[in-house]
Amino acid sequence: MAMAALRREGRRFATPLISPNPANVFRSSLIPSEEPVLSGVRCISTQVVRNRMKSVKNIQKITKAMKMVAASKLRAIQTRAENSRGLWQPFTALLGDTPSIDVKKNVIVTISADKGLCGGINSTSVKISRAMHKLNSGPDKENKYVVLGEKAKAQLVRDSKKDIELVMTELQKNPLNYTQVSVMADDILKNVEFDALRIVYNKFQSVVSFLPTVSTVLSPEVVEREAESGGKLGDLDLYEIEGAETKAEVLQNLTEFQFSCMMYNAVLENATSEQGARMSAMDSSSRNAGDMLDRLTLTYNRTRQASITTELIEIISGASALEG
Repeated sequence: MAMAALRREGRRFATPLISPNPANVFRSSLIPSEEPVLSGVRCISTQVVRNRMKSVKNIQKITKAMKMVAASKLRAIQTRAENSRGLWQPFTALLGDTPSIDVKKNVIVTISADKGLCGGINSTSVKISRAMHKLNSGPDKENKYVVLGEKAKAQLVRDSKKDIELVMTELQKNPLNYTQVSVMADDILKNVEFDALRIVYNKFQSVVSFLPTVSTVLSPEVVEREAESGGKLGDLDLYEIEGAETKAEVLQNLTEFQFSCMMYNAVLENATSEQGARMSAMDSSSRNAGDMLDRLTLTYNRTRQASITTELIEIISGASALEG
């Protein structure tokens, strides 16, 4: 009798576990765990916002540090750029600046930075260079690029790879000086045939502004031809040549020195504009990070308050149910 009673009790307790509808069993087993899942979701969302706030704070620290570094470099190089303007101004007074002169062989010297995060300074140089290339194109004309800087190289190599004659990078790896730039200018003059060298760079005006500029250096042959034809360089024959050098030799030396001086000024002006643009860009980034941090803080506080409010409602509801 006792064994029969135990078997009956066992079947009575086992019957709900072997339900013909398993979904009911699974649903009933999931119901008690709904609260931990919901609270877990609230904790995860708050943690995501907290992690995002931490990331934005770290980015803001980096941009502020980069702004300070750019400001320090700007002060160091701005004075040298302003002093270098006195090197090329006598050549402009003597030979003039003839950007509209029509020649067959044009070489566009595009000066850019090796690094980014400095606004649109590099894109501006590339756009001006492409416009110069298109403007001087023709059936009997030849246009080539000499690229200084990694950023201009990356953009021009996409659609003008066959026109790139020479590439130089890492200009600011060491502090810029006239000796370094004159060696670069000598390499360009030896490896490139030209009638006109058109230097494209950004002239520094202030921390928040720069002026895209094109300077033209003519070959000795073109200078002599223009002087003989009585064009814009006709007054060059009024000067007397002393010593044993011929006019062609004087013009050759004058062209080389003019190009090196203008290159030195252009590289310094572009480097100063780069640091000014980077300083301005990092300042804007720091402000944007601060605004984003304020919005994330507001979102975090709202999410946390909603979580606390929901938990209080659940506690009060549970207490009321127990009392009832």
